[in-house]
Amino acid sequence: MAFRFRKSFKLAPGVRMNLSGSGMSWSVGPRGATYNVGGSKRRRSAAQTRNAPVRETTSVAISIEVDDEGTLIFTDLAGKPLPEHYIDVAKKQQGPAIRKLIESKCAELNAQIEAIGELHLDTPPPTTKPTFEPVEFPLPRPTKPTPKPHGLWSKLFKSVRAKVDLANEVALADHRDELNKWHSQKEAFKRAEEARRILIEERIFSEEAAMEAFLESSLDDIVWPRETIISAGIYSDGKQVFVDVDLPEIEDMPTKNATVPARGYKLAVKEMSPIQVQRLYMRHVHSIAFRAIGETFAALPVAQEVVISGYSQRADKKTARVGDEYLYSVRVSRSAWSESDFTNLPELDVVEALTRFDLRRSMSKNGLFKPVEPFAPS
Repeated sequence: MAFRFRKSFKLAPGVRMNLSGSGMSWSVGPRGATYNVGGSKRRRSAAQTRNAPVRETTSVAISIEVDDEGTLIFTDLAGKPLPEHYIDVAKKQQGPAIRKLIESKCAELNAQIEAIGELHLDTPPPTTKPTFEPVEFPLPRPTKPTPKPHGLWSKLFKSVRAKVDLANEVALADHRDELNKWHSQKEAFKRAEEARRILIEERIFSEEAAMEAFLESSLDDIVWPRETIISAGIYSDGKQVFVDVDLPEIEDMPTKNATVPARGYKLAVKEMSPIQVQRLYMRHVHSIAFRAIGETFAALPVAQEVVISGYSQRADKKTARVGDEYLYSVRVSRSAWSESDFTNLPELDVVEALTRFDLRRSMSKNGLFKPVEPFAPS
């Protein structure tokens, strides 16, 4: 038995700031930093020529954000580019706040890069057991309509009264239809919930098809940072699970990181070296393997051995034909897997972690892979 599915997502938008007259706050989301910048000008009236000049302040609300290339974008609240003289005023009046915005964007960009190699940090321990958590039916019961009252005209004219009565009857009939539909949906929902309960509490312990369906659901819930396709097969009454992972390509890895400049108002976005990109890819594909192994053991209590093999599409140097090449294949028993400390995963070297098990891998220290022959069901 086997299944295939895919999951991908886009990285989150930038960090921006919000400022007001009472203070400043930071948030992650689509909004820019908004605040007022002001300038003053002198204005004199005839009665004021003998007194000190009066300053008139002009306040303009603007928005600032940092794009992924590190450039500051200044706009008004309608999204139109800001004139240069307003930008100069903003930098003078809100320099420290703008630099803080740049620092936050820098931290966000670099954290997104690091996260690609840290998928294993969310791996559940093998002691985790699937539990059924009931869900309430989400649709509210339809409300019975309030009858339209009979006004003065209804008392005077039978035809008006008949129209009101008809409208009330139609509304009541519509309500009965809605209520019947709601009851049907609720009953179907209850049946689905009961089937889910039986799946989790009974069927995944004895039926290979149920194990496959539940494992698919569990792995599908993972939000992979790059497109990741997984297929799996259940063998030996669920005691052995083979997982194949169509890995992202190295071309899908980010190639830039960010630093905060010592001076100026532009985030420094620099190209990563080829070795840095290769090492990031190495951590990424190993963290996928570690996470998938852990999720499989947690989802399937019957499973005693998981074999996971990761492959990539590469062009043959001799023929130029693109085909699947396995980068690694590892066989892990539940008892050996349980020896890891899942409360301290940040200290784990995910690349070295798989060497404790039966591992097929031909890789340089910088993450250059040669193809290997994967384990196969006997």
